[in-house]
Amino acid sequence: MNEHIQEKLAILPDKPGCYLMKSKKDEVIYVGKSKVLKNRVRSYFTSANDLKTQRLVNEIVDFEYIVTGSEMEALILEMNLIKKYDPKYNVMLKDDKSYPFLKITNERHPRLIVTRKVKKDQAKYFGPYTNVYAARETKKLLDRLYPLRKCNVMPKRVCLYYHINQCLGPCEHFVSKETNEELVQNISKFLNGGHKEIKQEVQDKMVKASEALDFEKAKEYRDLIEHIEAVMEKQTMDLHDLTDRDIFGYSYDKGWMCAQVFFVRQGKLIERDVSIFPFYNEPSEAFISFIASFYTHSNHIKPKEVNVPVGVDHDLIQQYLEVKVKTPYRGQKKKLVDLAQENAQIALKEKFSLIEKDEERTIKAVEELGEKLNIEIPHRIEAFDNSNIQGAHPVSALVVFIDGKPKKNQYRKYKIKTVDQPDDYEMMREVIRRRYKRVLKEGLPLPDLILVDGAKGQMSAAKDVLENELGLDIPLCGLAKNEKHKTSELLYGEPPEPVQMKRNSQPFYLIHRIQDEVHRFAITFHRELRGKGAVQSALDEIEGIGPKRRQLLIQHFGSVEEIKSAKLEEITKLGIPQNVAESITQYFYNNSNDSRKD
Repeated sequence: MNEHIQEKLAILPDKPGCYLMKSKKDEVIYVGKSKVLKNRVRSYFTSANDLKTQRLVNEIVDFEYIVTGSEMEALILEMNLIKKYDPKYNVMLKDDKSYPFLKITNERHPRLIVTRKVKKDQAKYFGPYTNVYAARETKKLLDRLYPLRKCNVMPKRVCLYYHINQCLGPCEHFVSKETNEELVQNISKFLNGGHKEIKQEVQDKMVKASEALDFEKAKEYRDLIEHIEAVMEKQTMDLHDLTDRDIFGYSYDKGWMCAQVFFVRQGKLIERDVSIFPFYNEPSEAFISFIASFYTHSNHIKPKEVNVPVGVDHDLIQQYLEVKVKTPYRGQKKKLVDLAQENAQIALKEKFSLIEKDEERTIKAVEELGEKLNIEIPHRIEAFDNSNIQGAHPVSALVVFIDGKPKKNQYRKYKIKTVDQPDDYEMMREVIRRRYKRVLKEGLPLPDLILVDGAKGQMSAAKDVLENELGLDIPLCGLAKNEKHKTSELLYGEPPEPVQMKRNSQPFYLIHRIQDEVHRFAITFHRELRGKGAVQSALDEIEGIGPKRRQLLIQHFGSVEEIKSAKLEEITKLGIPQNVAESITQYFYNNSNDSRKD
């Protein structure tokens, strides 16, 4: 703990608020809240922490705090700060899951659609559903019962849906506002638990049709009843009321938490959500923050009621969510909360071994690699590889690994511009120069470690650009390969020397994965360009063929081989002049004769 942090810890207030932990790069890496800032922030630096929290503490070089008037204000501020800074240690508060909903649009002639995006557009939303198949099956059923319009854009004439009685055809026929409202009300009633009543109405119609000897119509009603039962009455776990509620449970151990959410809709348990994440503060605080973020930072609709386990501050959650939050002590709701708790405990236990193995392959491997090189933990590693064949289509590729995992949306491809000879060192100079000039210009994050595919020559070229041209002091290693083109050793230092690592160690596996990935990425890019170049080089030699005609020929014939065998009239039919078409056929005829002579 540095002196600066010690001084700030001594003057922390005993009031509620939020704290922001910062790294050496002045990045916010964690945001938390507390009833008493003084106690909570000090505990990070004075208490015995688990491995996860110790990792966080090791990165902290400074912190800030914001005092609030209440714990409620602290919770709101925490959500806003997490959204603003997206701290890497607030993993638990990120949720990219989305569930399907049924939506009745707010239009003059409304539509019933399946969507995963919930917007404030005055439409009616129902769900979430167990999966998109369940949502679509329910929509199919409602389409048969209530003929709302189907088209995204109103057509000029009626379509098939009108003829099969699944649309009223507002494109050609007048449909009153009252009729649309009645259909919307019936769909809403159905989805809010009224399907049993609708089923009874259909049964009555089936009986009447049967009595009238209209057996074909009676069969249609019977099939519809079976569809209602299949889609709407599969659930076995029911509550007596029809209130939409989310039921939360959680379990924690060794710095990890599993939170389970049961979605109860129309009194039926239809789906659950499972999240497993590391946490760095008190379990109850982490769980409250998870619930808040579950609705703030994701696509989940707040239900009419939320149920939480005993010991969780349901008043604080209720204040934040502005929905009814209860802790049930008996009955079916209590059983569901207990079931969520039990499921969380089982899931955490089952996945612990997988989590630990993943940790060993990634974060621990990164930490050990830093120890081997005697540098700070290289959380961000950037690796480069060049690819060319005798100087043709020279390219370079960059891959990024963060905490031992590939960050594919940050990969980059480079066409080499200044080197037209097979010179791997100059190619490395160019790509390092282009990459880090842009990083400095745009204020992008600098890597903690750079890996270049190659030995001393590539390392020297990259180091010269970094230090002498750009003034950067970033640890740099070379990835040497053996005769089988596999990772053989990691070079580091001045002069570069092999880093002593066991071949079966996790750090070695990590650099092997990085080298394979950057090589794969570079080769794939080179093949793409080579394929395009092969087409262009053949056609570009023919007089009268420019970019537009070349594209026209390739689009029509599909390949150069097909163009070679094409007849003169086939080429002129594309609008290509007779003299140019003759040049094309003559060029390929001459080349084929030359190849036969060879």
